[in-house]
Amino acid sequence: MEKLKIGDKVYNVKRDGFEDLARYTFSVVEKTTKTLAVLKNGVRLKNDPKISYIMEDVGFSVYRDYATHWHLVSLKAIREAQIENEKIKAIDWFENKNFTNNEKLLIYRKFCELNN
Repeated sequence: MEKLKIGDKVYNVKRDGFEDLARYTFSVVEKTTKTLAVLKNGVRLKNDPKISYIMEDVGFSVYRDYATHWHLVSLKAIREAQIENEKIKAIDWFENKNFTNNEKLLIYRKFCELNN
């Protein structure tokens, strides 16, 4: 397990409860000290890799918030973030859209087609 270096890409995932969608935040290590890695978004991480069971095998805890971990970016994380962002976009669209009766009928018919 290596320490973070300048230019390393990292991410964090937050949820508000088990049923909430995952919200991914990505950043880059901008500066390192003997004990810290400072991200471009201002977050300071303890530059001490630890075994993590949250998202990846290795995590870096936030300085003074040891329960929050950031992880090195992986292709799996990028893909999962894309899927979650698409879900969030769809949910927001449905919440903000006022459907006409014709649109409701069209959606209803599409669902009936899919269920048959």
